[in-house]
Amino acid sequence: MEIAHIRSAYFIGAGGIGMSALIRWFMARRVRVAGYDRTPSPLTGHLIDEGAAIHFEDDVHLIPDGFSDPQTTLVVYTPAVPSDHTELNHFRRSGFEVMKRAEVLGLITSASRAICVAGTHGKTTVSSMTAHLLKQSHVDCNAFLGGILKGYASNLMLSDHSDLTVVEADEYDRSFHRLHPTTAIITSADPDHLDIYGTPAAYREAFEVFTSLIRPGGTLIIKKGAPITPRLQPDVRCYTYSATDTSADFHAENVRIGGGEAVFDCVLSDGTCIADIHLGVPVRINVENGVAAIAAVWLHGVRPDEIRSAMATFSGAERRFDIRLRNDRVVLIDDYAHHPEELTRSILSVKELYAGRRITGIFQPHLYSRTRDFADEFARSLSLLDELILVDIYPAREEPIPGVTSEMILEHVTIADKRCCTKAELPDIIAAGTFDVVLILGAGDIDRLVEPIRQILAQR
Repeated sequence: MEIAHIRSAYFIGAGGIGMSALIRWFMARRVRVAGYDRTPSPLTGHLIDEGAAIHFEDDVHLIPDGFSDPQTTLVVYTPAVPSDHTELNHFRRSGFEVMKRAEVLGLITSASRAICVAGTHGKTTVSSMTAHLLKQSHVDCNAFLGGILKGYASNLMLSDHSDLTVVEADEYDRSFHRLHPTTAIITSADPDHLDIYGTPAAYREAFEVFTSLIRPGGTLIIKKGAPITPRLQPDVRCYTYSATDTSADFHAENVRIGGGEAVFDCVLSDGTCIADIHLGVPVRINVENGVAAIAAVWLHGVRPDEIRSAMATFSGAERRFDIRLRNDRVVLIDDYAHHPEELTRSILSVKELYAGRRITGIFQPHLYSRTRDFADEFARSLSLLDELILVDIYPAREEPIPGVTSEMILEHVTIADKRCCTKAELPDIIAAGTFDVVLILGAGDIDRLVEPIRQILAQR
């Protein structure tokens, strides 16, 4: 089905962050949108307010009128939807065009110059930075992001004149193999999603396949030292980037972090130096993220002066090192980190930014399989904290695995001040405790408690 022929779009798994950007894209094109999600959330509430008809029971009788013609209705679903889903099977049996979210993004990226950002971690921040830098320049862009970008209050950007499209490329279920990049960025390839890939080697191999999809005449921008071997077509250019390695094509120099600020110089591939770049979100990891984004936008024509001014106004994506409360008594930071390497980077960034202060981490593990596969690595990362509060595992798409619980992690954490609790118990623990810097971590539904915790801490 061609995009131009679609009059109605029905989304199964409508509340996912990636799906919501597509929903907003179709609504912007005056396409009728409806869908299903398992549970209400603030995001589904926003989508309903914007005009999407979303319900929360798997029942074909709740599918609205106007979504019954297979010739004009596209059905989009996420890989997390179970194969026995009633509505999904109804559409399949009835002859509708049924596509994964990644396939729809593939159609969109094939019709534009696409900058696709992949990686185990960092992809949301790098894609958001890239989109922001382009949007604040004379170049402009469209963007499908994996987080709500502060300052824009959306994960979708649209342009009335630019054919550039920034896309966060999701490796789960090999979704990024559906994309058609003109430029690809790879931030990292630390093993993850072993429930899908089986082995670290297979996971990394998927990134190598992704590099082979870059269109002729395109570009790969890859973190220096990333453990993959690109499979590039003969006329695809390859650049490396780094925050620390000055042999990379794009790299940072003269990094200065302190006093609530982070400033660095960025050396470009032709030797040009953009001096005194101030980070709007001043943590060390954003120096590396910033170099990657700068490389992408400079190669697409953004001027150094535009880069410098736009980077200072980048306020980050929600749940990506998101400072929710900061006063003279307490700091509350919310971060989406859910992989051991992400946890390490987040915790070390907080310790650097708030040196000498007591750091309490609240972590909700995401997926039974990830907890099982990386329990020891999670424990090492979380042992960097001064205090740990570990809540129950968020199952997402998975059924429980016997013997796999948060205690698997807790028993190997080496700090003395550690405990497990349920999510329901957490507000009372916060109300009864004394805290200095609190870091909330996880990709599940722990975000639902961020605002209640903020209110508790703010009232002290």
